[in-house]
Amino acid sequence: MAHTKQGNRNKRRGVSAVEFALVAPVFVLFIFGMIEFGRMVMVQQVLTNASREGARVAALDGATTASVIATVVHHGTRAAVTIDPADVTITPNNPGDAGYGEPVEVSVAVEFDQVSWLPAPMYLGGKSLVATTVMCREGTQ
Repeated sequence: MAHTKQGNRNKRRGVSAVEFALVAPVFVLFIFGMIEFGRMVMVQQVLTNASREGARVAALDGATTASVIATVVHHGTRAAVTIDPADVTITPNNPGDAGYGEPVEVSVAVEFDQVSWLPAPMYLGGKSLVATTVMCREGTQ
């Protein structure tokens, strides 16, 4: 009798090992996917805030392209997202050229590969994250 119980235990251990071998890779992919998509949402929010702050500066009197880019880069840096000044687009190129009430647009784009926490993003590799904000120029008429 005892021999039969021992044999059943060994079979159950074998079944558990096979089940783990089948489920573990899917579970690991799921975890990496959650990390990747969570980071994407975080970076997208940082880009949105950075473009919003840049547009606020661009909408004010005396705004320059350099001041807008510095604001965008600073807000990215505060949130541990490196934004290259070349990735910031301002329309019009010199926000001071826009007249009262005219729109100024600040757009920020970052490649997800540059901000991913994973060495090689599996799902979002090669994707670009973009945030754009448009505000009306303020000042005196």
